[in-house]
Amino acid sequence: MLKDVEPKPDFSKQEHKTLKFWDKSKAFNKLQAKNKGKKTWSFVDGPITANNPMGVHHAWGRTLKDLFQRYKAMRGFDELFQPIFDCQGLWVEVEVEKDLGFNSKKEIEEYGLDKFSKACRERVDKYSGVQIEQSKRLGMWMDWEKPYFTMSDNNIIHIWHFLKKCNEKGWLVKGFSSMPWCARCGTSLSQHELADTYEEVEHESVFLKFPLQNKKGEYLVVWTTTPWTLMANVAASVHPDLIYAKVKKGNEIYYLAKETIENCLGEAEILEEMTGKDMVGWLYDGPFDELPLQNGVEHKIIPWKEVGDDEGSGIVHIAPGGGAEDFELGKEHNLSVLVPIDENGIFINDTGEFAGKHAQKEFKDIFASLEKKGLLLKTEKYKHRYPHCWRCKEQLVFRAVDEWFIKSDEIRKSMKEEAAKVRWMPESIGKRMQDWLNNMGDWVISRKRYWGLPLPIYPCKCGEITIVGSKDELRDLAADPKKVDALPELHRPWIDEVKIKCPKCGKEVGRIKDVGDCWLDAGILSFAPTNYLTDKKEWAKWFPADFIVEMREQVRLWYYSMLFLSVTLEGKTPYKEVLSYEKVYDELGKPMHKSTGNAIWFDDAAEKMGVDVIRYMYVAQNPSFNLLFGYKEAEKMRRKLIQFWNVYSFFVTYAKIDKWSPGNSKQGTVNRKNLLDKWIISRLEKLNKDMTESMDKYDSRHALLAAEAFLDDLSNWYVRRSRRRFWKSENDDDKAEAYQTLYDVITRYIILLAPILPFITEEIYQNLVVEGSDKSELSVHLEDWPKADAKLIDEKLNNEMESAREIVALGLAARAKAGIKVRQPLAELLIQKVKIRKELVEIVKEEMNVKDVKVVSKIDFDTEEKKDKLIYKSKDKDYSVEGDKDLVVAVKTVLTPALEQEGMAREIIRNIQGLRKEADYQVDDRIKTYYQILEDEGDKLKKAFDNNMGYILKETLTSELEETKDETDAKKEVKIGKGRVWLGVKK
Repeated sequence: MLKDVEPKPDFSKQEHKTLKFWDKSKAFNKLQAKNKGKKTWSFVDGPITANNPMGVHHAWGRTLKDLFQRYKAMRGFDELFQPIFDCQGLWVEVEVEKDLGFNSKKEIEEYGLDKFSKACRERVDKYSGVQIEQSKRLGMWMDWEKPYFTMSDNNIIHIWHFLKKCNEKGWLVKGFSSMPWCARCGTSLSQHELADTYEEVEHESVFLKFPLQNKKGEYLVVWTTTPWTLMANVAASVHPDLIYAKVKKGNEIYYLAKETIENCLGEAEILEEMTGKDMVGWLYDGPFDELPLQNGVEHKIIPWKEVGDDEGSGIVHIAPGGGAEDFELGKEHNLSVLVPIDENGIFINDTGEFAGKHAQKEFKDIFASLEKKGLLLKTEKYKHRYPHCWRCKEQLVFRAVDEWFIKSDEIRKSMKEEAAKVRWMPESIGKRMQDWLNNMGDWVISRKRYWGLPLPIYPCKCGEITIVGSKDELRDLAADPKKVDALPELHRPWIDEVKIKCPKCGKEVGRIKDVGDCWLDAGILSFAPTNYLTDKKEWAKWFPADFIVEMREQVRLWYYSMLFLSVTLEGKTPYKEVLSYEKVYDELGKPMHKSTGNAIWFDDAAEKMGVDVIRYMYVAQNPSFNLLFGYKEAEKMRRKLIQFWNVYSFFVTYAKIDKWSPGNSKQGTVNRKNLLDKWIISRLEKLNKDMTESMDKYDSRHALLAAEAFLDDLSNWYVRRSRRRFWKSENDDDKAEAYQTLYDVITRYIILLAPILPFITEEIYQNLVVEGSDKSELSVHLEDWPKADAKLIDEKLNNEMESAREIVALGLAARAKAGIKVRQPLAELLIQKVKIRKELVEIVKEEMNVKDVKVVSKIDFDTEEKKDKLIYKSKDKDYSVEGDKDLVVAVKTVLTPALEQEGMAREIIRNIQGLRKEADYQVDDRIKTYYQILEDEGDKLKKAFDNNMGYILKETLTSELEETKDETDAKKEVKIGKGRVWLGVKK
């Protein structure tokens, strides 16, 4: 027996009930068992960082991951369902520092690296657990009992293997270069970590004068936006083809770009003009030559074609130890490289009075020193885009430092070729990847941090560099193999205790202290989780991935690192098809931040919105555009779920009244005679076909749009047109056909929607399919994906029904234009330029509430304007018309007394139905109705009652209609036309 349905569902409450059912019934385990050993579909979970609770922005990707895994499972594919957690790197370290109240690497080392590493692991354990529970709440089915962690020794060893391969190819090198550096975190960042970190900031730029040697009283006017790097100045650059001027102001002579004179100096006398190449090689005194750091440095002018005269002075200060472009210029011109700051952004001892001060925060001391020496011309605010640390958000500096790199030029061509084989969704992502591969520099993989991949690099003083490729190899090389066996894990500080014997000279060698870029951890995920090194057969079963999905920014991060490692190890792409989506903002299009108060937490959203609503929002969104997430948008999606719920509720309500059950009949096998039934089944099969095609292309959005369009047909046309068949049908066979058809449609529809909306579909399935059977442990998610029956798709009928709906829409618009309600019957509807079967003409007649429908060859009326309504007249007949050249519809607007009375009767019926609802009657309750006419114009109301008595009785399930007042369950006084009537109802 079907259970009653809540008229106003609490979706969140239902979802918690469903979660308990899935857990108790082991539904996910049954799904795995059902498909085990069948054809595989491989998916790699882009790892979520186990660092904080999941945000609503994570739910977009995790919804897409879940729905495609569910879909492929319903198609019968064997899957891994392997959840992966990102566990290492600055993501975790910075948060642990906050927990411990630290703000520097020194504090970490004083605390103890062993305790710090344990704290990092504990945070990962804690928040991976939180995220697992949140993912379950999202409805995500994964093998949560067997998650994979990138902090595992297995992951580390697989990366060691990769690095050894790189070394064998000659790609792994140590280099000295100016790197983007986070002073707070005390480490460099790689090129791919910078792309989305630039923000507009305001810095204090400075104009100063550098004294020219052998030219007393003459100066270069130099400009910089990074005053702290002036201590490392070794050169000044000019554009070789730019026009420069020698100018006099007061008793001093200045050289600067001609176009910058007014901004830099104001009024000044031009003495001479020259090009930049005329100045190349001039020597000058640096602004901080008195510092020990500057001992022996020669300062000179060098050419650089990137210098311009649209800002600054046209002469730029160059410090190869403090800027990436400066460093490259330094290599070209054999300049000294001076590094004035340490890893924490603090000036070193060789900077004299500045030693111990923070380079980025104490500009005033630098300006004071320049002014004291008479070198400061002026300072001014300068707005520009500047890079920030992707994790702690501090502004970066650039610092020349030794780092380990993987060279990229040799692998670039192969990566581009393999990336071109991938189907990128949208296509622009593939173009973005090619652009990234064209411009990627060498990959800096070393980080001067603690909780991360220990780089297996052992450099000996004899010049030999050993790259360890496995734990067994480490044991074989170890000075004390027992220390390897005693390692609790391969992380710092424990791994640092293991020394090896240099294969060349035999001396003991320690590992470099650096850890690896966290994108190495993620890049190995096509290999490590499936045990590439120990079980090639199992690994090959899942490689390459059929599909992955992540945010667009992963082009230069996860997609890139996976591709790099895969091409290196196997010479091929690690994925076949890739779907990317954009970012999540608030409803006003602003980033969500706790500080601005516009953030919505996942747990709050799940309980207030309901998870199916959240999933609906994400699937409905075009992934090529940012999603504006919020409660207003969620309410739109909730209304769509309510629309479907109302169809389901309607079916159950009447099925219980008639004690109808599906019996043994199967979907699609009923001999359907009713045109509406044939049509809705045709639409269902077409929906099935369209959704299958879309889901196979990983286009869940268009699958959902097709399902939405079908729901509109089902709710606003089929159910509404069939309503009388369920509660007033005089034909038992027709009623049975209506029940069976609607049952077949709903139970198929929930299977098609199940991957997208797992909760509401399970709730309905448990009532319609499982309730009252011996299949209490069945789940909609264990159903096979249905195959559309092409024989039942009647495209001609579909098109004709669509035309009928369009006619009705135009007709209703014509009514509205004339100001006539739908409840008021009209005499005539004219249709031009359409061909539909007679049965549909009858449907149009009922929908339009007209007595006659005529299909004519042409509708041609004279027009005149009346109070913003376009009224069409033909002789003595008035019509209201809507349409265009393809389809024209006209309704006759003249009302006869009989039509007017019938319209009033319909208003009476509507009000009685309202009283039934107010009295909380069941839909099949028989009632008594009482009325008393209070005011009547020309006996119109009386005639409406008298001439339509039978109609009123039938429509309202009234057994007795009496013109008197009596005790009632509900009553009210209403206005109908220009009259008034009192109405009351009683069981």
